[in-house]
Amino acid sequence: MISYLILGVVQGLTEFLPVSSSGHLVLVQTLLGLNPPGVLLEACLHLGTAAAVILTFRHDIAELVRALSARGTLERRKEIGFLIVATVPIAGVGFLLRGQIDQAFASLRLIGVGWLVVGLLLFLVDRAARRARRRVLTFPDAVVVGAAQAVSLLPGFSRSGLTIGAAVLRSVDPGKAVRFSFLLSIPALVGAAGIAFVEAGSSGTFAEANALGLVLGAAAAFLVGLGAARLLLRVVARGKLWVFGVYSILVGGAVVLWGGA
Repeated sequence: MISYLILGVVQGLTEFLPVSSSGHLVLVQTLLGLNPPGVLLEACLHLGTAAAVILTFRHDIAELVRALSARGTLERRKEIGFLIVATVPIAGVGFLLRGQIDQAFASLRLIGVGWLVVGLLLFLVDRAARRARRRVLTFPDAVVVGAAQAVSLLPGFSRSGLTIGAAVLRSVDPGKAVRFSFLLSIPALVGAAGIAFVEAGSSGTFAEANALGLVLGAAAAFLVGLGAARLLLRVVARGKLWVFGVYSILVGGAVVLWGGA
């Protein structure tokens, strides 16, 4: 039961911070000798973190839903379109290359390289954030951010780090970049959970599931995810993304050395 709690905490803490949740899950499982979480727990952890985003950005989501009515604004309708555009790349890459991506997570060295790349990127983003003031996203922004999110399927590449970074490097205001990244995470997380549930159903995993453990893991991911989301918002507001860059480089370097030993 404790393994469900640990993995839920790790997922909730690292899904939104720019430090790669999938890389941390693999690293923690390796260090603690935990069994792989399985598709059902994976699905529940994704739903837990998705729920954390929905609660944190409930007012923004309500505005997007309202945009579908006659009272909606053109700006919000455009944003819905941009979210759809930015979701397409990760859906396509995940569908076509899932087998190869899953195999890549077997290499700690590759995961470490991903951390190093994102760590260096965050230093660039931290500098660019001082000049990024554009508060309205455009279609090209959505395409670039969507491509960055697709890259985050690779081991060690943080989804939030890449998507926020891509937007900021295109001169989008950091606060707006974080907001778009979080909203974009909802279809990605829910979609990943849906695929995992389908796989669990086809493999008969439901019959062997530890229901209490799944609930515990999802609850931990949700509660810790709430705190992590708010932490990232504060860090971005204070212009301190470089802190995560330092962390990613230190962890990535250690994992590359360890994986190559």
